[in-house]
Amino acid sequence: MQQTFQRLKDNPELWQRYFVREIVVDAIRSFFKDNGFHEVETPLLLSAPSTEPFLEVFQTELIDDVGKKWQAFLPSSPEFAMKKLLAAGSGSIFQITKSFRNGEGHSSRHNPEFSILEWYRTPGNYMDVAYDFERLLREISKKVNLTRSDLVRLRYRGRNYDLSAPWERISVAEAFQKYAGIDTETMLDEKLLKEAGKKKGYKIDESTTWEMIWNQIIANEIEPHLGTTRPTILYDYPVAQAALAKRAKDPRFAERLEVFLAGVELGNCFSELTDWREQEARCRADLRERKRLGRTEFPMDTDFIEALKLGMPETGGIAVGVDRLVMLFADAKSIQDVLFFPSEELFR
Repeated sequence: MQQTFQRLKDNPELWQRYFVREIVVDAIRSFFKDNGFHEVETPLLLSAPSTEPFLEVFQTELIDDVGKKWQAFLPSSPEFAMKKLLAAGSGSIFQITKSFRNGEGHSSRHNPEFSILEWYRTPGNYMDVAYDFERLLREISKKVNLTRSDLVRLRYRGRNYDLSAPWERISVAEAFQKYAGIDTETMLDEKLLKEAGKKKGYKIDESTTWEMIWNQIIANEIEPHLGTTRPTILYDYPVAQAALAKRAKDPRFAERLEVFLAGVELGNCFSELTDWREQEARCRADLRERKRLGRTEFPMDTDFIEALKLGMPETGGIAVGVDRLVMLFADAKSIQDVLFFPSEELFR
């Protein structure tokens, strides 16, 4: 198998595709600097990572000069560290960094080591961040497509996508009704959702959880309809899918949204949970779920909870896959085609 650097040597015209990354990263940094955000840097070696139950971590060991050892981890995102800075009074911040997720393998959308953009607007909420994202994507488009007359249109895999505002917005409840024919009461009730899933032909047994069937319906019946001609914002997830988002006015839902474009999920956004008691309870529940699922076990980051006790301001935050943005703007089929050193080449 020929490595990327060898292909670049043999085919110099490929550099144009790979250097789209530089343009995208420069555009991101300029956008946030121009909008008053501070750029921060957080560690890539942690004593305790964030607690997402369904993400497997990379575990390592820190050894000092006298042989003392500590359990250590690579971050799945910089989220907890950045929130500590927010609680300390940083104001609006952003970061472009590396993150690591184990157990996902290699695909057109996944690499175990990947570039992530996170930003937090304070004061702000999830819809303020969605507005940031609308403007950011247009700025990237303008920088990438300097020679084109239409600078707010993405051409990807033979199709045109309109990046102009406003983007399509649809709630999770509306999407279930529109695309899956499932009303809100059915969607939120485990027994009713399982019955609906059985009628649709999904394989369901005693071990099937509400989350499992919910995820299947989202993936198979809803996501294929999102971001087909312009970006789609899917918002207000059931509170069981809240992650680190605060509850919405309707307490059955959380102020969480995701952005989809051209069949790709680009970002996951929250109105950030600031109540340290609820956050601590969610983290402990996540750690229990990790144990049940047989994931790597680790302690909770108690410093994160202590930071929230200081009083984190009202904040909207989002994590965006930079490699996926580069893939779209480079018109590449896979993120593996825009990484200089994809892990599928490093680990063969």
